Amino acid sequence: MLKRNLKFGELLLNSGKIKKEELEMALIEQKNTNKKLGEIFVEKGILTNTDIINILSTQLGFRKVDVRKYPINIKAVHMIPGSMARKYKLIPIDKIEGKLIVAMSDPLNFYARDDIKLFTKMDLEIVISLEDETMSIIDKYFSNESSKKILEEFEEYEAVDERLEEELLEEAEVASAPIVRLLNSIIEQAVRNKASDIHIEPFSDYVRVRIRVDGDLTEIMTLSKNNLSPIITRIKIIGKMNIAEKRIPQDGRIDINIFDRDIDMRISILPTVYGEKTVIRLLDKSGFNYSKEALGLSENNLKNFNDILSKPYGIILVTGPTGSGKTTTLYSILKEFNKIDKNIITVEDPVEYKLDGVNQVQVNTKTGMNFASGLRSILRQDPDIIMIGEIRDVETAEIAVRASITGHLVISTLHTNDSPSTVARLIDMGIEHYLISSSIIGIISQRLLKVLCNNCKTSYKASNEEKEILGVSSWDDLILYKPNGCNSCNGGYKGRKAIHEIMVMEDNIKRKIKQDIDIEIIRDQALKNGMNTLFKEARELVLNGDTSISEVLKIGITD
Repeated sequence: MLKRNLKFGELLLNSGKIKKEELEMALIEQKNTNKKLGEIFVEKGILTNTDIINILSTQLGFRKVDVRKYPINIKAVHMIPGSMARKYKLIPIDKIEGKLIVAMSDPLNFYARDDIKLFTKMDLEIVISLEDETMSIIDKYFSNESSKKILEEFEEYEAVDERLEEELLEEAEVASAPIVRLLNSIIEQAVRNKASDIHIEPFSDYVRVRIRVDGDLTEIMTLSKNNLSPIITRIKIIGKMNIAEKRIPQDGRIDINIFDRDIDMRISILPTVYGEKTVIRLLDKSGFNYSKEALGLSENNLKNFNDILSKPYGIILVTGPTGSGKTTTLYSILKEFNKIDKNIITVEDPVEYKLDGVNQVQVNTKTGMNFASGLRSILRQDPDIIMIGEIRDVETAEIAVRASITGHLVISTLHTNDSPSTVARLIDMGIEHYLISSSIIGIISQRLLKVLCNNCKTSYKASNEEKEILGVSSWDDLILYKPNGCNSCNGGYKGRKAIHEIMVMEDNIKRKIKQDIDIEIIRDQALKNGMNTLFKEARELVLNGDTSISEVLKIGITD
């Protein structure tokens, strides 16, 4: 091991990227921590992973490969098991002229090379790739391998449902039960793929398992109908629900840690004609960023956002459909206000993320604690700022309006298509025009758009119809981008970006609301005041090559 470390250290010295004393320091630290030499240099900011790859390539002559763009040979990938790929952080990507092409970030790991050679009985050609890119590809190609193996084992497990349910209750045996490992494998696969939800859906003769990634559902496996009862039983046990009750909906919750990430799982079970359907919502608490800078606001929207937040009292509403990122925006606003001199109280269903310094109240309908009753109690707690998870009925809306008029800052959400139509929704709920104009200080409407993968997006010349949709008919040779799909993305897209429409309730808009003037006129006034529409924000993303025009049309944003 020492010889190998010194050889790698000599390579780094020869490259001129590190100094002799830095190498000596790193070798001492490696002896104490057992970390890899390269890892120590990266952690201390002396080198980057790319620097190390370039040094190894130049000094030893290994070819560099971007595995995200390489046309990977599936047959080559599956010549080794996923456990071996993860252990050594490498992946076979091709077979050429009798040689197996293996991508790895550490080509000096001779133990790994020998192991792969013995396992595959093939000569190897080693190419260098970045570790995080390699691990991403490993996750893509091997994510359901362990699930399939466990599923096969479970299907051979001869036991009736009653015995399984008894066994699942035995803590001593629970970790080794095949159904427990199957469920754990499904959850791990969802977390690896950064899924927001897991859907377990029973049908007449099979059970479908899907995960939602970047807003789209993808099937990851199908199970035998016989698997439904034990897997639902296990879910009920971990969610602290009644395993004997199968006729009514149930909700549960559990906090887990997977891959050093704190995951909050919200479980909803709904009886259907074919059995109990389960949805597990996955909230990654460790990766949640509450800052307003992380919202991705445009320059104009950031100005309007700050203008709204500067008001001492009134109602701020965040609107949009389910899954549009409203909760993220709410918590970003709370973080902005979370100071020692402010008493902040929330009433939520459920409490999504726990914030230090904020008094958070969970709705509990079984005890009569709904948004309206919780809000009444909050008003007796001398609050400065109140956050209501959602305004669902006229009673909650009325209390929120009156709280804002009496000097409180109220933040909440509402399901509407855009900012101006929120006014119409409140009027529909029975709130008087003068109360709306007196209480609302700003409305933030938003959507999430899928972002094109930079590795594989394809350019093309825009059609006349597309130019017309974007309002740029006079532009010549407009270049747009569309999804293509590669090893590192989800069908040509990777991640999502929020777009916003922020309507500041200025005096000219308030007067129009009091006079019961048509919503379209209010919209026009907001545009004159400087409001960016959702379509304008989406249009900019399309013209900048960040998303596709088909994605904008798919979520129903129009001018």
